Amino acid sequence: GAANVKLKDYEPSGEVESENEYAAWAILRNSEAPLQVGDLLETSGGELRICKYVGFEEARWFVPAPPPVAEGSITGPPAIQAGIVSSMESTPAQI
Repeated sequence: GAANVKLKDYEPSGEVESENEYAAWAILRNSEAPLQVGDLLETSGGELRICKYVGFEEARWFVPAPPPVAEGSITGPPAIQAGIVSSMESTPAQI
């Protein structure tokens, strides 16, 4: 399957135009910033490829599951739970 990667572990470092990830690797291998194992390439379409020791594999951003909601608890963002003062009214909105 695809490798899960966390956005907090990566930062953009530039762009390169190439036909595929292997062509990008070849372009960058003699540059000041060659691709290293664990580096990501993102296509203009948003597809991720992670550089592995043996080549490139599919990757995707890790999105944590939302925490479970206990039965009978109030749901929704805290601002809605407490009520919101509308710019058109001077009283809190009723929930």
